[in-house]
Amino acid sequence: MTDFVGHGTQLAGLALYGDLTSALQTMLPIEIRHRLESAKIIPDAGHNPHHLLGALTRAGINAAEATGDRRRTFAMASTTEEDTPHDGAPTSWSSEVDQLTAGISGTKKTQRLMVISAGNTLQNMFGNADYLAVCDHPDNEIESPAQAWNAICVGAYTEKNVLPAGEPGTPLAPMGDLAPSSRTASWSSHWPLKPDVVFEGGNWLVNGPPPPLQHPALSLLTTDHTFPNRAFTTCGETSGATALAARAIADLWSDYPALWPETIRAIFVSSARWTPQMLSHLPANPAKGHFAPLFKRYGFGTPDMERARRSASNALTLIVQDTITPYRLSDSAGADHVHNEMRLFELPWPVEALRKLVNIPVTLRVALSTFIAPNPSEPARGSKFRYASHNLRLKLNRANESSAAFIARISKVAEQTEEEAVDEDDGWTFGRNRRDVGSLQIDQLTCLASDLARRNILAVHPVAGWWKTRAIANPQERAVRFALVVEIDSSQAEADLYAEVQSAIEALNVAQVVV
Repeated sequence: MTDFVGHGTQLAGLALYGDLTSALQTMLPIEIRHRLESAKIIPDAGHNPHHLLGALTRAGINAAEATGDRRRTFAMASTTEEDTPHDGAPTSWSSEVDQLTAGISGTKKTQRLMVISAGNTLQNMFGNADYLAVCDHPDNEIESPAQAWNAICVGAYTEKNVLPAGEPGTPLAPMGDLAPSSRTASWSSHWPLKPDVVFEGGNWLVNGPPPPLQHPALSLLTTDHTFPNRAFTTCGETSGATALAARAIADLWSDYPALWPETIRAIFVSSARWTPQMLSHLPANPAKGHFAPLFKRYGFGTPDMERARRSASNALTLIVQDTITPYRLSDSAGADHVHNEMRLFELPWPVEALRKLVNIPVTLRVALSTFIAPNPSEPARGSKFRYASHNLRLKLNRANESSAAFIARISKVAEQTEEEAVDEDDGWTFGRNRRDVGSLQIDQLTCLASDLARRNILAVHPVAGWWKTRAIANPQERAVRFALVVEIDSSQAEADLYAEVQSAIEALNVAQVVV
């Protein structure tokens, strides 16, 4: 396939080797554990109408999957501004992405893992200072289809802020902050949090009048499409960040080939953390609402692949893959369907080890991942409860709360409307406005180890979705998959949590509760 522009070859180099700036400085062998395939959806001249982009994406995926049955991470660094502003609401292209990832669309009816760039900013809007205000402007809203519920949206940050000796000018972004090229979310609640994560996307140079410009030393080094005339070139922005993210996911999935796409997504995004520079935008004692700007710019931060892989003696990760049937027929004729069941997980906490950690805080981080089926009806795009086939929520019991009391509390909360719901004071860091949106939900809480030892029941339960409406026949036949990733971090203590859990994991009690 001929690459006339060079964009595909540049991203292919990053997806295979990463940033060649680092790869060319080592004498060690470079191990590549994945292969590349490509499908072209952008014409060499002109552009496709935005209302056809979903169909073209489906055709590209069908073409790739026709060549063999293997695990694939679909990376798409192509977006459109023709569907903006959307303010986080679904578009025809993002809806098609949700259908493809859920396994509803495409020749093969299978769940898919998809990574999409957030889109690049309008460079001419920038001056030589306060670039974050420009990135946060609604005109630099994340482009369609990156707001898709089931896909991983990748923005860009940068650690490139050093110029060669004697080079004039100053890098625009400080180390560890948002890359100037990265678009941000114009919404702070209701629709899914985007971007999910950020990867290196390069920096811009301030040297003279605005706007700031790209510079090779502040960019990613990759392969050039004119080889052998020229071997290397530079690129970056959210396209480069997306290629790097796809490479990291492919490596992670190679380590855990039996895991579902939903599970890999949960592990990958949940491993992300904000850099110190990102955290510097928070006040000294942040409340839940103070995290909104960080999520809008950086998502959950930059993934830590070592964290994603390990379950060490003081950083314990539990992974659950399960199914749930969210709804069933109502006993009342003509009424909407009702909630069917919840899943209760009695977590194998290392109780004795936790109790020994006197006055030591531990952090619990939980990720819940499922793929929703989008409602094909155009009016449904205005409501997250009418757009998503199902919505799942996670809850943790309170200290000394019995199973019966816990189930009763969840059953009451599940029946509340969005307007009636309140943010319960359960110690979560991000809270329901940042957690209970989209098909990937992540939150964490920090408490004393002795308190966590008494909070050992985790529930996954349904709330409203369009499958709950009476127009859907036989809802009890519609089961959905979900992945649950639970991590305890006791890095401040010398406690061997893993050894105690290893002996209890065989007895992990998972209960199905009809509601």
